[in-house]
Amino acid sequence: MRPLLLLALLGVLLYGSDTARLYNLYNKGEYERVCDEGFHLFSKNRKEEAFVALYGYACLNSDLLDRLATPIVMLKRTPDARKNAAYFSAILMKKKLLYHALVDGYDISHVVLPASTHILSKVFDIFAQTSPTPIEGIYTLQDPQEPKQNYKLYLDTQEELPKIIIESYRDAMLIKRHIYW
Repeated sequence: MRPLLLLALLGVLLYGSDTARLYNLYNKGEYERVCDEGFHLFSKNRKEEAFVALYGYACLNSDLLDRLATPIVMLKRTPDARKNAAYFSAILMKKKLLYHALVDGYDISHVVLPASTHILSKVFDIFAQTSPTPIEGIYTLQDPQEPKQNYKLYLDTQEELPKIIIESYRDAMLIKRHIYW
């Protein structure tokens, strides 16, 4: 499933200034800012699917996946909106199932969900397909499509609720760390 921001672009051209301003920030890579501002502007713009989709993608790109629940419910009026909602749903489901697997030992090897290029989706798919064994609590996952790319997956248990940590490596160099509740 490939994400569609066409709906958001249409919204910028046709609708209010909130969407246009946030779209400009989104294009500058300020995803967390767009997600936070979108959260505060959401009730005012909840009927504008372009705004809702843009908010969803910003939260997705800033690893604030629990905020996808609202766009999943709201995006339903057009084929593009439903496609975006389905994409967000798959990512959120993968996060919840991966968390269940890591914290509770739930077997996800039988689960098949739509694949995507999102980091959590890729890690979920590799984890579910390979059923790896952790070494000192860390799962090392090799990307089957990119030989120079691998991931370290583990739980941060320093707080009351564990967090999923995914570290992305390319040629043994840390590229990015993702933290999910």
